[in-house]
Amino acid sequence: MTQRLAQTTTGTRPGPVPRAAQGITRAVESRWTVPLAALAAFVLRLPGVGRPIRPDEAGFTLVARSWAPEADSIYGHYFVDRPPLLISVFKLSDAIGGPLFIRVIGALACTVLVLLAARTARVVAGDGAAPWTAICVAAITSSPLINLVAVKGELLGLPFVMAACLLAVVALRDRSVPLAALAGTSAMVAVGFKQSLLGGLVFAGTLLLVALITRRIEGRTFLRLAGAGLAGAAVPVAATLAWAAVAGVRPSTLWYAIYGFRADASAVLASHTSKAADERAVTLVVVALCTGLLLVLGGFVAHLRSELREDAPLAAAVAAMLVYDAFGMVLGGSFWPDYLFALVPSAALAAALLSRRRSGPGRVVRAVIVLAALSCAVSLCVWTVHNLAGNQEIDQARTGTAIGDVAEPGDTLTVFGGRADLQLSSGLDSPYEHLWSLPMRTLDPDLADLRALVTGPDAPTWLVEWFPFTSWDLEAGELLRRDVEERYVPEEITCRDGEATIWRRRDVERPPAQPDC
Repeated sequence: MTQRLAQTTTGTRPGPVPRAAQGITRAVESRWTVPLAALAAFVLRLPGVGRPIRPDEAGFTLVARSWAPEADSIYGHYFVDRPPLLISVFKLSDAIGGPLFIRVIGALACTVLVLLAARTARVVAGDGAAPWTAICVAAITSSPLINLVAVKGELLGLPFVMAACLLAVVALRDRSVPLAALAGTSAMVAVGFKQSLLGGLVFAGTLLLVALITRRIEGRTFLRLAGAGLAGAAVPVAATLAWAAVAGVRPSTLWYAIYGFRADASAVLASHTSKAADERAVTLVVVALCTGLLLVLGGFVAHLRSELREDAPLAAAVAAMLVYDAFGMVLGGSFWPDYLFALVPSAALAAALLSRRRSGPGRVVRAVIVLAALSCAVSLCVWTVHNLAGNQEIDQARTGTAIGDVAEPGDTLTVFGGRADLQLSSGLDSPYEHLWSLPMRTLDPDLADLRALVTGPDAPTWLVEWFPFTSWDLEAGELLRRDVEERYVPEEITCRDGEATIWRRRDVERPPAQPDC
């Protein structure tokens, strides 16, 4: 009887859920999954080319177009706290295909990122982990919940962070000095797109250090690989310093724009409590959960101890990179959804290490990756319907275009609160150096420079009060309003539910700007 029971149990067919799981696993672990995921990461971002330019993209483009370095300014008239490499890429992209061509470059960056993530997964976890990792990365980078449209430094730098992780792992495995140098170079190039993207350096440094501590490598090998990595990382730094010397930019100016300003800006953010920032922080957590990013990373943290037992250098390196990027995201203080992109390399490695397992943790993370793909698909459908209904933010572009239509040659425009997308769509220059609100709040906190501008000989022809003058400082805002009312005539518009105002200088006659908001 026991024998018959055993035979019956052995011959029992699995239920519908296990059969579905087996079918999904077979489909995912095919040789076509990685290239298809990479293609999807490219194609799914292309619809963004048809959407209006976003503030950061427009600001970087304006800075690139007017780039004229000086001793006390990296970019000349406009100020931006970003490295020269990022602005160079925007300048090149704008020259090739206009201001929106950067989104094609962003789509290509996502494709490369998926391929590099899959290759890294294959190296650290075997062939079976590569397709799951590819789907995970493609789903996260293609999700409208984070940002499917705008392309900024975070997205452009990710392939270099991922490449640095891959090169560091292979360099350690093969004891390769050239690959260690390339890892350092790639990691530092990522910093050229966003100065906080130091995750590649953190990963590589931790990987080597823990390998030394656990005696996976000898001290001499550690010194050779670490020295090569540092030498490689020094190459982009040296190139930037050389450019600054040739362009006549002081090193102190370069340092302040890239790092010093961030300290001052953080102090400004910390000194002003913001309900909007708190709400964005909550939204950020919800988005991380809905995209699967938080679940993948949480699974890695939950099984970190077992990963450390199996491969201490690799697990410690992933954990260190995750801690650094998460800490940097919190310190940023603004909690924009794009900040989540910095966690993608950590998520890719976490997905690779967990999905290789055929036990419980592996099944769970594979289910999470499938759900992440479904979440991406659903949010894409909702995003498409939302766009077709005309609900995407285009008031800024329409307002700028309306001003440009009635402006005359020589007219200038300044937007209070920093809507560079409105500025760019107008086609007019701004005599004010700040295209973003945070630099204005940090470098012109009492609005003295802006007040001197609107009362002086170079006052802009047009001034758009997209945000109320009193948004960040009541007293300074009221003083600015008094100066503006003395010299400008208001033209109320329906944009921002009637809160926005277009101001035109009293001494010039122009037809009314009437944006269709």
